[in-house]
Amino acid sequence: MESKRQQKFAGLLQEELAAIFQREGAAYLPNTLVTITKVRVSPDLAVAKVYLSFLNTNNTSLSVAEVNSHAGEIRYKLGGRIRHQARVIPTLTFFVDDTNEYVEHMDKLFDKISKERKESGNEEE
Repeated sequence: MESKRQQKFAGLLQEELAAIFQREGAAYLPNTLVTITKVRVSPDLAVAKVYLSFLNTNNTSLSVAEVNSHAGEIRYKLGGRIRHQARVIPTLTFFVDDTNEYVEHMDKLFDKISKERKESGNEEE
């Protein structure tokens, strides 16, 4: 359970990181749209886990590795943006947010179940 302080700080980080990726994301991943879906912050606000979603990329794990290789540079730019609002600039670690893939998988399973029920319902009549 995150505290209000963690949630507010995570919201600030998400907003500022989104602006950084919008302006300079092409330098890290050309022709790829990066969306920050979630930010989780440690209780001491020193570590941030940033979950990313990618559009127009074939290999998401390679994309995350590329963003992680630029984590220091992104942290520096973030520090320039939030230096008056935060005492400590958190260490950033980026992860793939696979929520959309999970939702698509679940939708396919539910569709399959509903088709099977319709077919078995038609056989009983």
